[in-house]
This record gives sequence, C-alpha cells and structure tokens, in this order.
Amino acid sequence: MSEQTYDIIIAGGGTAGLVLASRLASASASASPPSSPSSTSSPPTPPLKILVIESGPPTKDDPLHTQPARYLYHLRPDSSTIRFHVARPSEALGGRAPVVPCGRCVGGGSSVNFAVYTRAAASDYDDWENVHGNQGWGSSDLLPLLRKCETYEIEPHKPLPTHGYAGPLKVSYGGLFTEIGRDFLDVARAYDKTRGRTEDVNGLWECNRYGHAHRRWIDSKTGKRSDIPHHYIYNRDLPNLTILSGHHVKRVLVTGTRATGVEYVPASQSQSQSQSSAKPLIAHARRLVVLSAGSLGTPAILERSGIGARDVLARVGIREPVVELPGVGENYQDHQVVFAYYKAAEDAHTLDGIARGDEAEIQKWSEPWHRDGSGLLAQNGQDAGIKLRPNAKDLDVIGESFRKRWSSYYAPAPDKPVLWFGAVALFLGDRMKLTQPADDLKAYAIGWFLMHPASTGRVHITSAEDVDAPLDLHPGFLDSPEDLGLHKWGYKLSREYARRMPSYRGEVLGTGIHPSFAPSSPLLPRARDGPVPVDEPELVYGEEDERALEEWIRASVSTTWHSLGTCAMKAREKEGVVDERLNVYGVEGLKVADLSICPGNVAANTYSTAIVVGEKAAVIIAEELGLALEAETEGKHQSVRAHL
Repeated sequence: MSEQTYDIIIAGGGTAGLVLASRLASASASASPPSSPSSTSSPPTPPLKILVIESGPPTKDDPLHTQPARYLYHLRPDSSTIRFHVARPSEALGGRAPVVPCGRCVGGGSSVNFAVYTRAAASDYDDWENVHGNQGWGSSDLLPLLRKCETYEIEPHKPLPTHGYAGPLKVSYGGLFTEIGRDFLDVARAYDKTRGRTEDVNGLWECNRYGHAHRRWIDSKTGKRSDIPHHYIYNRDLPNLTILSGHHVKRVLVTGTRATGVEYVPASQSQSQSQSSAKPLIAHARRLVVLSAGSLGTPAILERSGIGARDVLARVGIREPVVELPGVGENYQDHQVVFAYYKAAEDAHTLDGIARGDEAEIQKWSEPWHRDGSGLLAQNGQDAGIKLRPNAKDLDVIGESFRKRWSSYYAPAPDKPVLWFGAVALFLGDRMKLTQPADDLKAYAIGWFLMHPASTGRVHITSAEDVDAPLDLHPGFLDSPEDLGLHKWGYKLSREYARRMPSYRGEVLGTGIHPSFAPSSPLLPRARDGPVPVDEPELVYGEEDERALEEWIRASVSTTWHSLGTCAMKAREKEGVVDERLNVYGVEGLKVADLSICPGNVAANTYSTAIVVGEKAAVIIAEELGLALEAETEGKHQSVRAHL
C-alpha cells in the first residue's frame, strides 16, 4: 500500500474515535457543498479527508454485536474482538496476575460491552473543571453533549431536562424484565426502607435510591445494541471518511515539534511475525493526528513514539525522548468489581443458556427479537441496582480504614455514590470451577464495584517495535487498604439481599465461588429450597469469617473494563499529558480523545463518558477548524438551572 495523505488521522476506531470521526466528517461535508456548473465563484473547499485506523475487525450487521445478550461470546479465550492484557502479579491480590480485556473491533467497547446505561455524578465532571483546572469540562458544559447523543425512550411523553430525545443512540428498558430484577427491587423495598426509590438513577445529581429496571443502550423497537458504528458511521453517507480495520498504529511521526502522520502495520503481520521485521506503512496528516486507542493503547502509542517518561523509554531502547512526559501511562484507574453467585429458581429467566451458546435457547429467543425487538436477546441481565452511599451503620461495618476518605471525598459531595450494587441474571464466572452441573445452571449474581477506588496503577510498553508485546500493566487493585473494606461491605450486602429474593435457591457451589468459610460457620454456602424471610436476622461474621472473606476478595476482585486516566488531562507539572483542548504537551498537531484523558474517575460504567469525550473532542476540533457541528435538536431549550 503506497503512502497516502489525509487531513486528520484518528488512531483507534472505538467509541470516542468514531464519534469524533463521524461528527467531523459530517460537518466538513456539510460545509463543502458541490459547486453548480453555473457558479462563477471560487470552488468550494473540499471536505476534510479523515482516516480511522482500527486494529480489530468490522462489526457491521453481525448479530454477535447487534444482539445485546451475546456479549459474553466476545470474552472467549480465542476472541478476535477482545484483547486480553495480563498484568504483573500483585502482592495485594495474593500474587495473582489480573487480566484486563479491551475491545478490539470497529466500535471498540461500544460493540462488545454489557450495554449498561449509567452516567457519572455531576460532581465527577465538576471535579475535572474545578479540581484539575480544565475549563469547559464541568457538568453544565457536558450535559448538552450527553443529551445530544441519546434518544431516551423511557417515558418519552414526559421529557426530563437531563435527557435527550433525538440523538443517534437509543436508551430503553430492553426486551424483558427478569424475575431476578423484580425480586431485587422487592427485597430492597422491604429490607432497606432508608433509601427509597427513584425513576431516574442517571439524572446526574441524585444517588442512593433504588432504580426500577436498569436502563440499557438498546433500541426498544428493534432490540438492537446502541453501539457507535451502527448509529454514527454505518448508517450515514460519509464518503470523506475511511475506516481501515485490521491495522495497528505503531507510532506517531513527529517532524520537529509537529505530528505529521503515523506508522501502522497490518494485524495479520503482527500476529505471524515479530514487529521488528515488519515494514510499517505510513499515512501523512496535513492538519491533525488524534490518538483514540484507549487507556492501554494510547499511552503505548505515545511511548513507542518517544513521548513519555525518560526511564520508561530508556528501558525499551529509546535513548532520548521526543518529548519527556512522565505522566504517560500513569494514573491508571478502574472500578474493581466482584460478583457473588446464587442459584436461581428453575422458572426464573436468566441469560445462562445464551451465554453457554445453547442453540435451542438462542433460537427460542430469536423469533421475538426479530419480530419486535423483545425477549432475552434484547437483554443484558442487569435489571435493577443502586448507586449506593453508606449510612452511619454501614460506615461501622466498612471500618476505620475508609472513614478519612469518606469525610474528605464523599461527604462534601452528596451526589457521589461509593458502590454500584445490583443484580445480574447470569453466571459470569468460570464454569470450570463449578462443583455442580454447568449445562443446566440457572444463576444470578449480586455484584458491586467501587465507584472511585483509592487505588491507582500504571501501564507501560515493553518493546519499542512490537505492537503486540505484552504491556507492563499494574492496575493497582486493592493497593490502598480502604478499598478492601468496601468490598467486604459489598459481599455482606450481597448475601443479605440474595437470600431474601424469591428466586433464591442457595449459593452457587464451586471452588472459589464464595469465601472458604469453615465447615462449622453458619456462612458456609449451601443449597436451599427457597428464600429466608425478609425479617430474618442478618448474618454475623466472626474473626475467622472476616479473614476468609478478605482472602476471597483478593482472589476474586477484577476489572470492570472501565480503564481510564493514563493520559490525564491535568497540568503538565502534575503528571498531565494533555491540556483542556486535548493537546499533547510538547507536540503540535497531536491530540488524545478517549478515556485515557480522564483526570479522575466517574461514578458509572464508562461508555457514556467515552461518548461525551468523543462529542467534546468534536466540539473542540471543529472550533479550531472553523466547522459548524450539528446542534442538539431536542431538549436544548429545557432548563436545568435548578440542578446547576
């Protein structure tokens, strides 16, 4: 393939990268109408030529992507749509090496994630602006972009000021409300009367209330996943946009102090031979290079380009940095999730058959999905949950290690939840560890993840040439002791909710599925015929039980796929990598637009934040290029002043 020149090159075809590419390509084409034969004026400026380079395969009209319930298919060991990054062994995890999967396909995480619709707390974004000094990144600036991307199909005749009703992505309840979700909410109503309920758990300013049926990135009429490629790219006529899948960006080309293009290699080469012997291809950029390869991919591209910490670059043979930026690859953050599993009643609807690839089960639910978008294929199993804050009793359970963080970080921000806590109608664990038959297992999880873990990590390259070389990844899970207390609280809540749910038939039995409590402990997992009464006394944990619980958490805690922060939007002297205009410090014509720019964590699944980063990047770059973006068409006149 000969060298080619584009106006803008975007490295990475995931959520933020494709949102950005779509918005710029559309705005550029609209600003450059074809001239009429009779026109005597100067010819119009041609539309910007935009290239997106994505390492994974295309996803167009593939039911494994468009059917939401099929998401576990992508987590199989030989997956071509996920890259699994094995971290270094961690002392805090008992020597275990956690694995962090990342989307590797057109659409990235949007095409393979769990399709959970959640949004950050308003104060999370306000911290980006007020604490980290990024003007234009507060909640009042980002809310219009959150509205712009969505068509909120929940009670559309009662429009809410915090939601959008004419955007490309559909938000709905999905195709079926499971018994597991209903049970969870019924137990919450009877067992925890202190928190109440809300009809909108994602309005940005409210938390600590139970939500009726989780919202999902699913079209209510078709039952299809609301991913980025099918709603921003594949359904639009964008002749000035080229999506090159199956290629890895190796490095950014820098001439003097300016980014002028990228080197990239075909994925087929990278899988069959060392990258040191694969001749890279080159694409030139007239105006801009944007890195959007995610929180693991983007810092790796920067470091292979000679942009990063001097000692990190020296370890892989780069003697002199192009730009010395010690923050590259630092500030890694994730949400740290744990699931505890329980056996469900035979008549409960779960996604276990679909997850196992049971053809009879898939065919059973294919008919309603194709007919009207209903049924389990239009589901993700996550029907109910809460963004949870502890009360005084809970703080005693969590322990003293968390109190300082509670007082300094959470107490002043009442919209900030501490945990996501909820039910999933599916066994998400390793079926090889089960001691009961797996082929007909019906199970559910009560899971939780930490919204703002104190622990942080880092990621760096181990080769300056091989794009497939393992990364030196340390997610940092449980490195800070206050995080362990929150997980112990999550498990204790899990047992109390699960055993009161009508669908409960005991704990799922297997190696490491639950803590290894002593045989004499009343906490020992057992099969049951049904739930305990709602007013049953709570379980009591002795010292030996507490130790067993801690060991289990260290062996069980894992990624939520919510990696962010490794090219943080902070001041350079505070280990920042980009400024508030997303410019990489020290290099002209080079920006970053993905979750790696997040200077702090967000209290939600990160899909919505990745979308808003892409939308915000489009606003910034369009301003710099003199382009007019499509405006928010619905809800732009609705007042949200009462919240601000």
